[in-house]
Amino acid sequence: MADRAIDSIAVSLPFDPYLSLRALATYSALSVRKLRDYLNDPLHPLPCYRIGGKVLVRRSDFDAWIERFRSAGRADMAAIVDEVLTDLR
Repeated sequence: MADRAIDSIAVSLPFDPYLSLRALATYSALSVRKLRDYLNDPLHPLPCYRIGGKVLVRRSDFDAWIERFRSAGRADMAAIVDEVLTDLR
């Protein structure tokens, strides 16, 4: 039995690039100005990397950050009020 050498190996990593604000604006459909506002949001700032004057945002960080804004639709206020009143009785 002869020893066999591996000639090459392929490593598959998920693509998670660092995006400039301009590239992130294209990816997110938000304006660069709005993204800059979110960088300084006091409650939920957009995570970023600042290198010199350049701002970079990792795509996975943006995806996780934007999940906080996910909405499942408007709540039925009448049903909520009825449920609260039923619980109080």
